[in-house]
Amino acid sequence: MSTATLTPTSTPTGSDRAKPVHDEGRIGLRNNLRHIGALVRRNLLQIKKDPESMFDALLMPIIFTLLFVYVFGGSVGGSMGGGRQEYLNYLIPGLMAMMGMNIAMAVGSGVNDDFRKGVMDRFRTMPIARSSVLIAKIVVELGRMMVATLILLAMGFALGMELQESVLGLLGAIALSAAFGAAIMWIFILLGLTMKTAQAVQGMGMLVLMPLQFGSSIFAPTKTMPGWLQTFTDYNPLSNLADAARALMMGGPLAHSVLVTLGWTVVITAVMAPLAVSKFRKKS
Repeated sequence: MSTATLTPTSTPTGSDRAKPVHDEGRIGLRNNLRHIGALVRRNLLQIKKDPESMFDALLMPIIFTLLFVYVFGGSVGGSMGGGRQEYLNYLIPGLMAMMGMNIAMAVGSGVNDDFRKGVMDRFRTMPIARSSVLIAKIVVELGRMMVATLILLAMGFALGMELQESVLGLLGAIALSAAFGAAIMWIFILLGLTMKTAQAVQGMGMLVLMPLQFGSSIFAPTKTMPGWLQTFTDYNPLSNLADAARALMMGGPLAHSVLVTLGWTVVITAVMAPLAVSKFRKKS
């Protein structure tokens, strides 16, 4: 199927909204992949037409790196028995864990906005798998996440970060962060399909993101936190992802944090992906 056949030609409103096709039949894997590819291209063309949508992926890693390294690096690094250089090596793998969460929030807002404009209603009238529309969104956002991660790593190396493990360890940390980020995107897609406005999705996303990010080991070691907060960080998936990325890049205990992160990834995807696809089919 060509990209043109998947691109809506008009924006329906009110009673003119297209009705979803429920009897879509069984779509083979090959056709499903073709549909995903066409939808990915459609989403990439949207980014090309609106390059400002890449500002968060381009600027966020730069701002966060400079802010935390030069504002908190001296004090936090000193408490770790080193200085700003040691904190840089600690921070960058942690920020890799954060990239997926922040990029994921944009997925929910985008899905919500597409429904409000009637774009998704057009897609639901087409003989394509409902999951292909959502998977295409995730593929494009993973691409944006990879751009943000590469910029983050470039900033880290430019400021003097020292990779203490092999390049394979670095690639493993990137792959683990991408897998967990894709799982989190299903949560925000479901939020985007449930909440009434994109602003509501962003507001709810911040309520979820702030405690998870700052109540974790992303920015600072957890040993000085109160006991109850340390218990929270032990079960916080972002802490386990950050610790796994550090172990892969800088060395240290690896198995537990990697297995816990993979467990969270599988559970979140297995629960949220079917719920999101079902909500997509039924949303009026």
